[in-house]
Amino acid sequence: MTTFKELSVSKPIMKALEQMGFEEATPIQEQTIPLGMQGKDVIGQAQTGTGKTAAFGIPMIEKIDKDVKKIQGLVVAPTRELAIQVSEEIHRLGKFKGVKTLPVYGGQHMDRQIRALKDGPHIVVATPGRLLDHIRRKTINISNVHTAVLDEADEMLNMGFIDDIRDILKSIPEQRQTLLFSATMPKEIRDIASTLMKKPEEVKVKSKEMTVSNIDQFFVEVHEKQKFDTLTNLLDIHAPELAIIFGRTKKRVDEVTEGLHARGFRAEGIHGDLTQGKRMSVLNKFKSGRIEILVATDVAARGLDISGVTHVYNLDVPQDPESYVHRIGRTGRAGKGGEAITFITPREMPHLHLIEKVTKSKIARLTPPSMDEARRGQQQLTVEKLISTIDKKDLQDYRETASELLEQYDSATVVSAALKMLTKERRNAPVTLTSVQPVSVKGGPKGGKKNYRGGNKRNNFSQKGKPTGRNRKFQNKRGSNNNNSNRQQNY
Repeated sequence: MTTFKELSVSKPIMKALEQMGFEEATPIQEQTIPLGMQGKDVIGQAQTGTGKTAAFGIPMIEKIDKDVKKIQGLVVAPTRELAIQVSEEIHRLGKFKGVKTLPVYGGQHMDRQIRALKDGPHIVVATPGRLLDHIRRKTINISNVHTAVLDEADEMLNMGFIDDIRDILKSIPEQRQTLLFSATMPKEIRDIASTLMKKPEEVKVKSKEMTVSNIDQFFVEVHEKQKFDTLTNLLDIHAPELAIIFGRTKKRVDEVTEGLHARGFRAEGIHGDLTQGKRMSVLNKFKSGRIEILVATDVAARGLDISGVTHVYNLDVPQDPESYVHRIGRTGRAGKGGEAITFITPREMPHLHLIEKVTKSKIARLTPPSMDEARRGQQQLTVEKLISTIDKKDLQDYRETASELLEQYDSATVVSAALKMLTKERRNAPVTLTSVQPVSVKGGPKGGKKNYRGGNKRNNFSQKGKPTGRNRKFQNKRGSNNNNSNRQQNY
């Protein structure tokens, strides 16, 4: 895979990507970003969860003139949920360039949207019905739009928005760049591409059959601030022979490595800033067992072929299912079993479900262990070592001294002292990691085609702007209407 740096992304966006924890481009990003930055029209065929937002968002943001307080980029998305999520991600990508983004969707008060549109956002992410409403009322000015994006075009077709899409594109200046993304390419979508786009380049990312065998997969639902303590507790209980911990950023890798050292673990980190010599030195230590834990970014771990890895810990969930499969594939090799444990914040649960769907595997929930459970786990390891030594029956030289001890102390006291002496007590050094932003899955629930075709599209909202039908379902998932309105004010 290619890094974003290799795609010649500008410094402000690179800074945003690093803060978001993304170094390596997904296949759709790798192919689309160069074409987008050349100003070409693009038809992208890719599934949800492949990183489409950055694929079209980065070229769009690169072309924005932040000093011009007019709408220059327009994204059309099928649902309010997707509009909000796309807007949030574009906001994060463009924050260091000073790009303002505004989500516009049905169910919000029209007056509030009109005021927000007058504030001069650079990019608007809108649902088709509400956007067309603004165009007809002349409450939105799209005469300066140079980049238009249709996201999940097949979903908009299924929901009966295809005529709206045509009307919207006809309203935008002809001298525009158009990027269309769709999981499937039905005839109606092809017609839009042939009549309303200029010699579009096609980018197709096939949905790979990604299955994982020989690996027991688990997830731990835990808040960001509790990740490190949960990690060290799990390490104490699992006592992996060799483990790889994946973090999303170079800073994360450095902080986790330092934290593990502070608590007495033998760990080293590798990431893109290390010299080749240092990287090879760390890998040789890991392969020879001189260190038990390797902390790595996706980029640094690419091409690793290390046998004997018993556990993989995804401290930060990767941005796409393909990376997940790549990571956990570091264990369970040569016919041996392995365990993969992924840390999921509550907001990332939909992303976990997407990974399960794509990999066709069930990831079992693991309850975060307490410090007491971790301590007992360490003691159990010591017990197993004692039993192993007893089974070898090579104890004759120690029996006389043991008998003398038992004359002074009872057997439980002697065994307790032996356990205490042999158990590796973990240093409880305080460790704080810099927070990493959660990954959010794009798009809402699929299906329901028969209910949302044709004329039904206009019935998604009542005349008073209150959500009905499908859109109320999204409102209940995301929170109240007021929450969505407050979210809008952040842009």
